[in-house]
Amino acid sequence: MQLPTRASYVVIGAGVHGLSTAWHLAKELKARGRGSGEDVIVLDKTGVAAGASGIACGVIRNNYFQPAMRKLMAHSVSVWESDPDAFAYHPVGYMQISPEVMHEDVVQIYKEQQAIGYPSTLVEGEQECSEYMQNIFHDWQAENITSILHEHRGGYANNKASVRALAAKAQAEGVRIYTGVRVTGFSMQDGQVSAVQMDEGAVGCEHLVVAVGPWVRDVWKMLDLPEKITVKGPDGELYPDREMWTYWSLQEGVLGVEPSFLTDNEGNMPPVIHVDTDAPLYDEDGGLVTDELWGIYYKPDFYFNGVQGGAAPYVVDQPA
Repeated sequence: MQLPTRASYVVIGAGVHGLSTAWHLAKELKARGRGSGEDVIVLDKTGVAAGASGIACGVIRNNYFQPAMRKLMAHSVSVWESDPDAFAYHPVGYMQISPEVMHEDVVQIYKEQQAIGYPSTLVEGEQECSEYMQNIFHDWQAENITSILHEHRGGYANNKASVRALAAKAQAEGVRIYTGVRVTGFSMQDGQVSAVQMDEGAVGCEHLVVAVGPWVRDVWKMLDLPEKITVKGPDGELYPDREMWTYWSLQEGVLGVEPSFLTDNEGNMPPVIHVDTDAPLYDEDGGLVTDELWGIYYKPDFYFNGVQGGAAPYVVDQPA
């Protein structure tokens, strides 16, 4: 498929953000009588779901501390629910299981979920939490747990399958997706991007959407934007010369066990489980791993033929 010389809207990145933006933009243009998906193109240097979206854990939840994020996520969960088969979406729910140090924050999240009509159950008290979890997993034994936030919507989706579904929905609206196309720079006019330069030519545009995930650093450099910025901290103070980009390494993987290994007491798929605790963590040989706050999440996942999960990421301590 030959690239056009111009498009009203150019989206860089064929991952979950780029394709979702293209799909919804196409529908909104049509609804407002201002165009259609034929005005939108998506560019990707490799292919659909070739980047971070294709290796994402696929967890879908509302458990975010910022109220604005919760409203946005509630809306997004509705989109997943609109076509679960196409999106390979499993509405098993999500559980935040926490120690006392997180109790107040968990209660606040619960209250704000109730305010926006997002269905969840709050369990408080160490004994109450233990009994609640043993009704799901008979061998539950996590320690120092004093609150549980059980979201009854949400769950998980298969990463690549869901992104391919977004691509199909965008294309059904007339969006064109071009893969194997590498962006190399931009043409500017009056301080705005007027064209996207690629290894195969250029595409003029009126609007540009950058949805390249961790490659945003490269686009930032192409736009000649600052590598260091001033950041306003929670204390109201300004902190100059902070690195614009800091990368974190996710700690995720799959245990090669039967996916049924961690199903619930009834043999059904359980909610996605996220446990944080300040109880000391010991290795199998009895050695202390940590006596500080730690956490994991996990879910039986037949797409991965095992139990998929992860722990807290760590900062990549080198220049971005």
